[in-house]
Amino acid sequence: MAASDIDILRFKRDMDQAIAVANREIIHPLIPKITRDSVLPLAVSVARLRGRYLQAAFEIAAKDHGDAPDNQEIDKFRRHREMYEEARQAFDALMQAIERGYVDLGDA
Repeated sequence: MAASDIDILRFKRDMDQAIAVANREIIHPLIPKITRDSVLPLAVSVARLRGRYLQAAFEIAAKDHGDAPDNQEIDKFRRHREMYEEARQAFDALMQAIERGYVDLGDA
């Protein structure tokens, strides 16, 4: 017998609530109260990494005049991209944790 739409919605709601509780119980003790002062350094770090990634792109373009870069340049460029993307994803995960109430917001 197939589950009804109501049963499916109820299951999804129950799972969402259980996942939210699990996330809060796990993340909350690991992360201090979130304040502007505690988040800003992470945001600045993401901006710096973005800048380095874009700078590397322009350096490759200027140096090679549109020709294909060598493997060493590609490896360096890839590292810049990966560092930027990882930091941005961490920042996005933090914002999602804030929006979902997994961490507490402080006053400052």
